[in-house]
Formats: sequence, structure tokens, C-alpha cells
Amino acid sequence: MVAFFAKRLGYLVLTMLVVSFAIYMISEFTPGDVARKVLGPFATQHQVELLTEQMGLNRPVFIRYFEWVGQILTGDLGYSTVYKTEVNNIIWNRLAHTLVLAGIAFAVIVPASILLGVTAGMRESSRLDRSISLFSIVTTSVPEFASGVFLTSIFAIWIGILPGTSTLDKGGGWSIASQLVLPVAVMVFYDLGYVVRMVRASMIEVMTRPYIRTAVLKGMKFRDVIMKHALRNAMIAPFTVILLQINYLVTGVVVVEAVFAYPGFGRMMLEAALSQDIAVIEAGALFSVLVAVVTQIVGDFGYMLLNPRIRFS
Repeated sequence: MVAFFAKRLGYLVLTMLVVSFAIYMISEFTPGDVARKVLGPFATQHQVELLTEQMGLNRPVFIRYFEWVGQILTGDLGYSTVYKTEVNNIIWNRLAHTLVLAGIAFAVIVPASILLGVTAGMRESSRLDRSISLFSIVTTSVPEFASGVFLTSIFAIWIGILPGTSTLDKGGGWSIASQLVLPVAVMVFYDLGYVVRMVRASMIEVMTRPYIRTAVLKGMKFRDVIMKHALRNAMIAPFTVILLQINYLVTGVVVVEAVFAYPGFGRMMLEAALSQDIAVIEAGALFSVLVAVVTQIVGDFGYMLLNPRIRFS
């Protein structure tokens, strides 16, 4: 196990180094001067030249890259030209907001997808299975912006029981909890169907295994067959899929946050990209990759615990 974590830690460090280098080089060699990107399109040429000198942008790119890595390792993420503050002052606050959405959505998606997927997989081709499969396909196929507009039209405009935006401002007369309902609902509907289908497919495969038929033929109660034999084995394959949803819930909800004006991580990255806020883009991209790699490592570890046939390597 020690060798497993040491190997995965080395993989994490190597991945972050490669990604950081790629991000920095892309920022350097995209069209336009770096100083111009920082100052904006209305800066004078003299201002651009002055900032270039102050930031040392006329030095070799590799020297600047290693200095930037050193700053990142010491916790200095740079200065945001859009928010006019240190990146540390904005990114962690926005990330906390997104984690609230992600945590609530994940807490709903996991038990609901397991319940629906296992229920459908137990009775393949039944009316209940077809109904759950249809529901899963429909919810997954509807884009987030469409479901967001649809739910807002019903619950915010027509019925009027929920706010149409989620700015996390109590001044509008809506509680924070009520402002989270629609964004979480959109995330759950979009992501739930995919996980349900993965769990269902795994459950159907497990139900055809010889040991399941043997348990049934021996007279074991169907409930015991499911709980003691089928469920654990059916969760081996979807376990990694479920963990991978964390990537989407934390770093992939740009559309949801934009639709509901939610001050989260995804919206921050969108605003930074539109305004060419390099420091925020670089820090956000690094964090997104870190989440993806850590999630994959945790998924590998959990997969090995669930499946004893696979050794730590």
C-alpha cells in the first residue's frame, strides 16, 4: 500500500508539473503581449513597456516559469486584474461557494442513482426498468442551460415560490437555502441519469453471474441475494464513475453558475477567461487538474478495496 501511494504521489507531482508548464506556455504564446493582456486593450504602449520591465517579461521564459512555480508553491497565486485583489482573496471564496453546491448535489446524486440503478437492474426489461431508463435518458440529454431556464420559468416566474437567481444575497428577500434549490436541481437532473445508467448496467451484469443463480436456487430470499451478494459487486464498476462526477460538480458547472448568476468557481473562471485575467486562469486551471488527479487516485484506491482480485500496484 505504501508503494501504491508513493507511485500515485509521483504521478500527481509529474502531472502537475507537466500541466503547469503547458498552462504557462499557452499563456505566454497565445496572440497578444502578456503585459497587454494584464493591462487591457486601452493601455498605452508606454504603460505596456513599463509593466513589461517591472514584471521582468523581457527575461527568458523558462526562468520566469520556474519563478512562477516557486511563487505557487509558497501560496502566492498572483494578482487579479479583473477583481483588483490578490487571487488568494477571490479563488478560495468562490471555491467555497461551489463546494456548497457540489456537496448538496453529490449527497443527492449518489443515493438516488444507486437506488434507481439497482432497482432497474434487478428487474431488467420490466415496466419499472423502462420507466427509469427513459427518465435517465431524458434528464441527461437536456442541456443544463435549457433545464435551468425551464425550471426558472416554472418555479420563479409562473409559480413564484423560488428566486430566479442565486447571488447569495439576502437583501432580495430570499433565504440562502431557497437560492440553492434551482441550481442544485439542475445539477442533479443533468448528472443523475448518467450515473443511474452506469449502476443499472453493472447490476444487470451481476444478476447474470452464476453465484447469483446459485443463491436463488438454494432458496435464499431475493432481498438477501441483492444485499449480500449482488449490491457490493455491482458497485465495483460504478464506483469510479461516481467519483469522477466530483470533477463536474466542482469545476464543470460553469453553465449552471452563469445561468443563475451564482458567485462560484466556474463563473469566476468564465469571467477571467473573457477578460484575459491570466493569474486567475492559471490558478483555476491548476486547481481543476489537481481535483481531477486526486479524484482518480481516490477512485483507484477505492476500486482496489472493493475488488480484492486487484492488488495495489
